Order: sequence, then structure tokens, then C-alpha cells
Amino acid sequence: FSGPFTDVVTTNLKLRNPSDRKVCFKVKTTAPRRYCVRPNSGIIDPGSSVIVSVMLQPFDYDPNEKSKHKFMVQTTYAPPNISDMEAVWKEAKPDELMDSKLRCVFEMPNENDKLNDIDASKPTPVLNTAKQDGPMPKSHSVSLNDTETRKLVEECKRLQAEIMKLTDENRHLRDEGLRLRKVAHSDKSGSPTALALRDNGSNSLPSLLVVIAAIFIGFFLGKFIL
Repeated sequence: FSGPFTDVVTTNLKLRNPSDRKVCFKVKTTAPRRYCVRPNSGIIDPGSSVIVSVMLQPFDYDPNEKSKHKFMVQTTYAPPNISDMEAVWKEAKPDELMDSKLRCVFEMPNENDKLNDIDASKPTPVLNTAKQDGPMPKSHSVSLNDTETRKLVEECKRLQAEIMKLTDENRHLRDEGLRLRKVAHSDKSGSPTALALRDNGSNSLPSLLVVIAAIFIGFFLGKFIL
């Protein structure tokens, strides 16, 4: 049996009757769960032959494990009036039985054979006989992708510049807010002007943070697209 053994592997066994009488045959194996034999019994006419298919079921092959599976082909001359095959084998005497024993051999294909099979399965390349001068032009889809890529890079650069600008403005506003809070704390009279300035400074910070968060989200989406 030739591997790989990931699928059913079939080997044919040819039985020939060289005598001038009909012969009954029966095929036995030491591993009946691993093999499917068709036909596993029958009658061979004088001078005729029969093909027996032995199908090995898929299994995990281990090259270090020696095969102990064996087959035995048992034969006997058929009686003149045969009606029941089972009765023939039950009534046959030991000295009337003949048998041939076979040992199973598992072989994996060589690496060279694998390479040859792969090369044979590859389609033959078709050469373009038309002569082309100069480099091949880029396809429309490639140039379109390049254009989109440049636009995205420029957009990211613009967003980075805006982020830096807004960061500086945020720092300036934060310093201004701290200064206004100090003025508000130092102003014990609690004048309306100080309270208005403090409210304006505190309200400007959340709006600025929302703008910065939106720019960051756009920046990261640009990164993922690239």
C-alpha cells in the first residue's frame, strides 16, 4: 500500500485458477476493521482469474511502526453441486484446504516523487508572443490606489499639525484658566466681573477637549485605513 494514508488506498489482488476444476476461495485478514475486501469469497472457473480489491481505510501512519497486518487466501476444490458457500468451508477437511499468506507493506512516496507529481500537476505556462517595448504601464487600479494613499498621508500630516496647534492653544488656555482662578480667589469682594471670567475659562476647556478628541479619532481611523 502506497501512502499518504489520509484517504482510502486500494490494492488489487489477482487470483488465478491453474487447475481443471472449479476452486472456491476466501480472503481473511488479521485486521478486519482496517480493510474492506471485495469480493471476499467466490468461485473461480478452471483457467480463469478474479480480481480482489483490498481497500485500506485512512489512518495516522507512523514510519517507525512495523506493519503486523497479514492476509490469507484460502482455497479448496468446489464440490460438484454447490449451493451453500458457508457449508463448503464448514464441511471441508483440513487436508483439502490450501492457503497462501501475505504480509502488508506500507510505503510512503519519496520526496523526488512528490516533486515530480507537483510539477506534473502544474499547468503549462502560456508565453505571450506579442512584443512589448518599454516598461509595462501600471493599471488604472494601481494608480488610483497611489493617489488615495497620497491624499491620506497629506490628510494625516494636516491633522498632526492641527493637533500640535490645538495642544499649544490648550496649554495657553489652561494657563489662562489657572491665572483667572487665582484672580477669582484673590478677589475677596466677589465682583461679577471675576465670576464671569472664571465661568468663561471653565466652559472653554470642555469644548476644546471635544475638538481634540474628534481629531484624534480621525487620525486613528486614517492609520487603520493605511
